[in-house]
Amino acid sequence: MIVNRRETLIGRVLLILLMAVTVIPFVSLFVTALHPAGTYPSGLSWPDHPQWGNFADAFRAANMGKLLLSSILIVLGVVPVSLLLGTMAGFAFGHLRVPGHRIGFVLFLLGLTLPFEGIITPLYYQIRDMGLLNTRWAIILPLIGLFMPFSVVWMRAHFVTMPGDLSEAARIDGAGTWQLFWRVHVPLAMPALSSLAILLFLWTWNQFLLAIVLVDDPAKRTMAGALGAFQGQWGTDIPLLCAGALLILVPTLAVFLVFQRRFVAALLQGSIKG
Repeated sequence: MIVNRRETLIGRVLLILLMAVTVIPFVSLFVTALHPAGTYPSGLSWPDHPQWGNFADAFRAANMGKLLLSSILIVLGVVPVSLLLGTMAGFAFGHLRVPGHRIGFVLFLLGLTLPFEGIITPLYYQIRDMGLLNTRWAIILPLIGLFMPFSVVWMRAHFVTMPGDLSEAARIDGAGTWQLFWRVHVPLAMPALSSLAILLFLWTWNQFLLAIVLVDDPAKRTMAGALGAFQGQWGTDIPLLCAGALLILVPTLAVFLVFQRRFVAALLQGSIKG
């Protein structure tokens, strides 16, 4: 009993320390955002006169109204297509076991090791030759391709745990492959699909590198691309930059808090079945 209490106490202390490490950067952002614009705050010192108007100034300076609409359009172009293609490929690799599925799955695994930074230069020239530079398609199409390896691996992990008896029963009732996929397995995969949609939304919304390199028009970038608006020729307005970063974080934080139960359910799904 004493050992269990000690382990519980140690676990709680570690969780508190982990939470502190996670929260402190956000607290630092918030405190810095309240300092007068153009200053260079140090540490976590609370300002004598908090400048709450910095958030409104940051919203106007970065033209976040247009960027909000642009981010929504980019998310709508990336997330549904990535979900559809990733689910179909994950079903083929994980449940149908199509010929060559092992080699194909290994190729997708190798795709997970491909960093964005390593392909940004050839990607720039390819997008330029396609005539898509400075358009939202320059962000949408590469993101769909770059998200495919993770989407396929994520959905395959779900479909590989589905019992074969379920598909056999559906086929006995006359279901074809498409009916088996849409009417039987997709409804059962909703926890995995919803959690994948959350991750894809977060990654697309916070995409910064592709938006800066491939799109010159700030109004066609993602919300994260607005951070470049606070960098001038001779320096960066740190308080406005922190205020803008917090404004960009608000939608992603809200989405995660609303759908966190589904996300956790998808993570625990494999362990429950196993």
